Amino acid sequence: MDSKILIPISFFLMIFGIIYLIYSTRNRERMALIEKGVDASIFMQGKGKGVPAWKIFVVNLAFLLIGSGVGIFVALLITTYTSLNDGAVYPSIIFIMAGIGLLTGYKTAKDLDKE
Repeated sequence: MDSKILIPISFFLMIFGIIYLIYSTRNRERMALIEKGVDASIFMQGKGKGVPAWKIFVVNLAFLLIGSGVGIFVALLITTYTSLNDGAVYPSIIFIMAGIGLLTGYKTAKDLDKE
């Protein structure tokens, strides 16, 4: 069998296996709690409250992209005005600024959840 077809098939099977494992484990945990006599309404807590997940994703993605853009700009400035090696400056500054962007996005999403 050709490896070009084997990679997408194995990737699909991996994703399917992870999703199946998550749902089957969650179902077993819920059934065990129901058998112990715990009220089933605890599974509905938290629904309808807070900020939708897509808004948090968009905020984090926006800050990640802003951080990456600022990282590229800062790396360009550093390599233009210093004699540092381009191969080391660009990845390090981009990752640092992207991490700062994700941290800022996390703080912003946490503040959104409080409202």
